[in-house]
Amino acid sequence: MKIFIVFFIFIFFTSCEEKAPPKVVLIPKIEITVQGKIIPIDSARITKIKDSSVIAFYNSNQNKTFWVANSSRNNVISLLNNLAQEGISYKDFNLKKIENSEGNIAKLTDAALVDYDILLTENLSLYVKKVSNGSLNPEGLYSNWDLKKNDINFEELLINFQKKDSFNYALNEASPNHIVYKNLKSALAIINTLPKFDFKKIEIEHKIELNDTNEVLIDVKKKLIYWKDLKPLDTLTPIYDEVTELAVKKFQLRHGLALDGIIGVGTVQALNYTKEDRKKQIIVNMERWRWYPRLLEPEYLIINIPDYTLHVVKNADTLRTHKVIIGRAARKTPVLSSKLTHLIFNPTWTIPPTILKNDVIPAAKSNRNYFSNKNITIYNTNNQKISPSNWDVKKAKNYRYVQSPGTTNSLGLVKFIFPNRFSVYLHDTNSRGYFDKDIRALSSGCIRVQYPFELTEYLLDDSEKWNLKKINETINTKKTIQVNFNKEIYIHILYWTAWSENGILQFRDDLYNYDVDLYKKLD
Repeated sequence: MKIFIVFFIFIFFTSCEEKAPPKVVLIPKIEITVQGKIIPIDSARITKIKDSSVIAFYNSNQNKTFWVANSSRNNVISLLNNLAQEGISYKDFNLKKIENSEGNIAKLTDAALVDYDILLTENLSLYVKKVSNGSLNPEGLYSNWDLKKNDINFEELLINFQKKDSFNYALNEASPNHIVYKNLKSALAIINTLPKFDFKKIEIEHKIELNDTNEVLIDVKKKLIYWKDLKPLDTLTPIYDEVTELAVKKFQLRHGLALDGIIGVGTVQALNYTKEDRKKQIIVNMERWRWYPRLLEPEYLIINIPDYTLHVVKNADTLRTHKVIIGRAARKTPVLSSKLTHLIFNPTWTIPPTILKNDVIPAAKSNRNYFSNKNITIYNTNNQKISPSNWDVKKAKNYRYVQSPGTTNSLGLVKFIFPNRFSVYLHDTNSRGYFDKDIRALSSGCIRVQYPFELTEYLLDDSEKWNLKKINETINTKKTIQVNFNKEIYIHILYWTAWSENGILQFRDDLYNYDVDLYKKLD
């Protein structure tokens, strides 16, 4: 009976309690379009995304899937499957996973479709970052580097792909727009059309000149034909004829070699580069150009270190070209961007520590007349002049050494100043014959420029006050005079060893051995 009563009471009270309402399960509202489903993405799924650009992409799209119901999906897949055309490695991309998802898209659940959509966006975001800013950070690679990092809005570049019919526009916005980068991309396309071919390595004991006979010429001709410097021949003979000499000159011109038609060591070294070698060279230069300034000013000077050239560019037109002498391998010219502030006529030269240690002190130790021969004045820490006869070798590094203005001055008769942490500048030289050399890596880091007075006239841009006649008159006063620039002119000292001109491949010697090292890091 007691058990019955307890059971009755339990039933009575539990039946009087309010029943809990059933749980409401919110079903995502899936929109069906002609292309497919548009699925809302749960906020919990969004929080798992690590890339802030991808989060912004979906926030901009009301946190809904974009690609699974968009005809541009095929464009994304095609882009990612052809990364080699952009000089970008496949290794960081999820191409297998994308391929599997796309192949089974009709069978994917809604949750799997959401994951696939995000996967495509994440890989596209990675592409945007690599193509716009490079895969590596140059500041961690080089000590002689002074370029500001590009301020790139990755979120904006990715969201560009949402705009209607804007896929090509978005791609163009992501890539560097400088003509050199575009020419590098063209160069990569050109070299990819060339067939694979295993050539014998060319070796010579003596240089080969016109009308010489040498069996190695058969292999030389094969390579010239391969690189399209020589038209295909019915028969290959070991005779160095005029047609082959012309082809060699074309090859030399494309490689920045002495245009003499002589097959010497430099020409043979260039001929021994394979297609893969040159392809790697193009790829590393594309990477380098992703680091360089994305927007260049209306007027600037641009120096290509391995090409030994300075170009004056205004409104995208090259107005002037000057030969330059750059730093040798042991004293590399730095890569930098700056703004010209002023120039100095009849400059003095305070000898920097590196040159002092490696050049001046050793020379002066063996010959005290070195100072007078070079027109160098010695100052002690109290700024008092010291006679060369009283120069104390033990205190050599404590003195200040200044070379007086004049034709013997290492800076020549004019120098151009732009702020930089390496204390390098552009200047004239007292050894102008060096501009006749083909290899002009001869300086201690600064850049010597040919025809500096003509460049001065252009930069000062005052036909009355600073024409060539007035410039020469100023120099003849032998007084050190500073003149400020009245307009904004920037200077970019950069390094690239490959490009294309009008569909013709161009290569230069990798003076500082940057290319091979960079490719290893990219790979």
